[in-house]
Amino acid sequence: MTDHPDQTDLADRAAQLVEAALKAGADTADAICVRGMSMSVDVRLGKVEETRRAEGDDFTLRAFVGKRSAAVSANTLADPAELAERAVAMARVAPQDPYNALADPDRLTTTFPDLDLLDPSIPSAEELTDKARAAEDAARAVPGVTNSGGGSAGWRLGGLVLATSHGFVGAYSASRFSISASAIAGEGTGMERDYDSESRIYRADLPDPVEIGRRAGDRAVRRLAPRQMATGKGIVIYDPRISTGLIGHLVGAANGASIARKTSFLIDKLGSAIFSPAIRVHDDPHRRRGLGSRPFDGEGVASAPLDIVSDGILRTWILDSASARELGLVTNGRANRGASSTSPGITNLTLEPGTQTPEELIAEAGNGLYVTELIGHGANLMTGDYSRGAAGFAIENGVLTHPVAEVTIAGNLIDMFRNMKPANDLRYRFAVNAPTVAVEGLTIAGR
Repeated sequence: MTDHPDQTDLADRAAQLVEAALKAGADTADAICVRGMSMSVDVRLGKVEETRRAEGDDFTLRAFVGKRSAAVSANTLADPAELAERAVAMARVAPQDPYNALADPDRLTTTFPDLDLLDPSIPSAEELTDKARAAEDAARAVPGVTNSGGGSAGWRLGGLVLATSHGFVGAYSASRFSISASAIAGEGTGMERDYDSESRIYRADLPDPVEIGRRAGDRAVRRLAPRQMATGKGIVIYDPRISTGLIGHLVGAANGASIARKTSFLIDKLGSAIFSPAIRVHDDPHRRRGLGSRPFDGEGVASAPLDIVSDGILRTWILDSASARELGLVTNGRANRGASSTSPGITNLTLEPGTQTPEELIAEAGNGLYVTELIGHGANLMTGDYSRGAAGFAIENGVLTHPVAEVTIAGNLIDMFRNMKPANDLRYRFAVNAPTVAVEGLTIAGR
């Protein structure tokens, strides 16, 4: 694995698939061709446990016959006509969907911004092994760490081409480098585990593996000897690693497909103030070197930066063409492409920071809970009811004190959004990013 995969033929193959579908009787069609390479190394206790390498192609053709559609995928493309005939035959007997169709031609992008998504360097297996081992060694060196969950380092590169019968052809490539470590502290039934991980588009932007491992070890040791808290209402402060989940619930409820199905607690909230006036939630597909960046969406539509919430007001739904048609609206370029259809989704989502430091939020809380881990999926996006198992640290008299485990935090997302206050410690580490967040008035169920 010494060279990048040759992607020069993907556009031709996508065009061949679309042309073959039209010849087979499709009214319209689109094709996505993906070529990728990846390599990763896992180590544990200083020894390599697994080295994985992969390389392959994926071709997906979607054919539309009237209001019916079907998609067929393959990992080789010996005969485009055969794949096209299968897709068209399946489409003719598929259920009708009045909203599912290609994006309108006037929405297709004709400009492709350079988002700097491709690091041309390729790491060797030896380099990845060294990074994984360095992260794990640093975690194991933290006093109090007694065992290891392992260290990992990985790299992948992918190229994508989308072609449609409306004349759109677009392509881009992206790379990703990652390092992670997991540490175990304590003995017997008193053991605690924690981790740290980082991913970047460019290898040079990754933190030192030693830093990643040290954070994993420190976090595991800090969790030793947890206690429960007394049951009551209080302020819950979310660590940045998990505060992203709060805006994840927002975008899940603001998803156009959920709105069209009437399965969202936000269905009547568009244009309403659902947060304090200081809150802004922003999605930017054009952030340079962003982990969720892309020059066009899964339908070839131009994707522009979008305020989902500004001044605390819910400004828009997250839409692909199908959900937009069903709602009588226009897509805002947020289509994610699956194997057979598109669905609305986000790119680089950010809860913008506030003005207070995390320490100031903790001091202001007085007594409460600082959460570093959530358990379960207890958010009902139809009602907004929220209940999650949690672990973290007690806040007593404005200071973090002993570790806490086996508690539940509960509330309703409408109230939580209204009482949310972000800190000023935003860091861009993932495709979804948020600072430390304080939420007032949650129920903390402990002993």
